[in-house]
Amino acid sequence: MIEIRPIQPQDRAAIHHVHRQAFNGPNEAHLVELLHDRNKALGSLVAVLNDQIVGHILFSAVSFDPAQLQLKVAGLAPLAVLPKYQKQGIGSQLIVEGLEMCRDAGYDAVVVLGHPEYYPRFGFVRASDYGLGNEYGADDAFMVIELKQDALKNVKAIVKYQPEFAEAGT
Repeated sequence: MIEIRPIQPQDRAAIHHVHRQAFNGPNEAHLVELLHDRNKALGSLVAVLNDQIVGHILFSAVSFDPAQLQLKVAGLAPLAVLPKYQKQGIGSQLIVEGLEMCRDAGYDAVVVLGHPEYYPRFGFVRASDYGLGNEYGADDAFMVIELKQDALKNVKAIVKYQPEFAEAGT
């Protein structure tokens, strides 16, 4: 049975391993370390199976250009599951729990830059339909979910991720 829980300090090495394996390289693992070290992780959850961390999800704040002071929006990134545990619903559980965590924390919406065929099952839709662009120039892959009804009404802005994303090369 999978347990989803907030990270603990002793989880850091296992989280690093999950991201290196899932992404076949160091960038996302480095990003997670930077965001945690600089206290920019709004929420960070792990999936545990038989006392082993097999997945991780992180949320961080995003900003807007022009500023949208009334909005409290989180960015979902990265999400990783060890390759041998993928396609078993673990990533889905992390997303569902993570969105609930963001909702409980009072966030208006969550954005993600990810696979357009995966995230819509959780309620994500193309962010440009809400007037949101992004600094990467992505369209279909850049998605949003409103956690509060009409939170994104009449918004026109570019979403910007934390500088650590560029620093980590993601």
